[in-house]
Amino acid sequence: MDAVTRSWKPDYPLDISAVVGPLRRGAGDPAFQAGPDGALWLTGNTASGPGSLRLARQDGEVVAQAWGDGAEELLDGVPQLLGAEDEPQGFEAHHELIKETQRRNPGLRLGKTNRVWDSLVPAILEQKVTGHEARRSWRDLCRRHGEKAPGPAPLGMRVPPTPRAILGVKDWEWHKAGVDGQRRRTLLNAAAAAHALTSKEKLRLIPGIGVWTTAEVAQRAWGDPDEVSVGDFHIPSVVGWALVGHALDDDGMLEVLEPYRPHRQRAVRYIEASGFRKPRFAPRFAARDYRAI
Repeated sequence: MDAVTRSWKPDYPLDISAVVGPLRRGAGDPAFQAGPDGALWLTGNTASGPGSLRLARQDGEVVAQAWGDGAEELLDGVPQLLGAEDEPQGFEAHHELIKETQRRNPGLRLGKTNRVWDSLVPAILEQKVTGHEARRSWRDLCRRHGEKAPGPAPLGMRVPPTPRAILGVKDWEWHKAGVDGQRRRTLLNAAAAAHALTSKEKLRLIPGIGVWTTAEVAQRAWGDPDEVSVGDFHIPSVVGWALVGHALDDDGMLEVLEPYRPHRQRAVRYIEASGFRKPRFAPRFAARDYRAI
């Protein structure tokens, strides 16, 4: 299978890894890997079918190669994926940590995939479980129910399972993947209406999808610079410790981030990019293994 290749030169500083990093679901993500030469590989579902995308820098340009039925659509979306439609103008840092991180990371922008389904499945899997549990389920579903990545992608890469594939998952396969009944029902509800999930309002009509899941999708699929993950187990505490020196709940986080509107998510991204880590006062939450239940 031959690659389709395009080159694109951004007119702004660009850190490819920083921009697309939020799409990666753990080091073993079957849909996102770094090749031995440092190039980044992503897979995705498009209206034309599945595809693989390779991104690399060469002489100031982004060289994008794609394979599969979805190759042309993936290449069409590269500028948006890498933040070409992001509008960081007007962002003003109100805290020294964010100001310094912005100075040190001029290439961090907010990209968008325009692929709601591919972002929605892992977001649902991350509902009310540890990251370890969610990543394990994501890997299992991709490997069992996603197509093999087209082209010479790194070994083991898969395309995220399609809505049709999710609707065909058997009960014992959900159990083996460690997906409990509530998340399973949410995924099935979403798969049945996948063609209509074109806005935040429509996402929230799906039983089991609330403000947190919607925000996680909006950040990745639409590059929303203001959509904060309210209801997240970690983010309010991290924002609190980073900006005011103590833990916060959701209301406190939104109050501290209010001066950043309409760039509140951008502010959170800068906090994450700073490398700041909140103090640890307790052991890690133990992962549950639904496969043993």
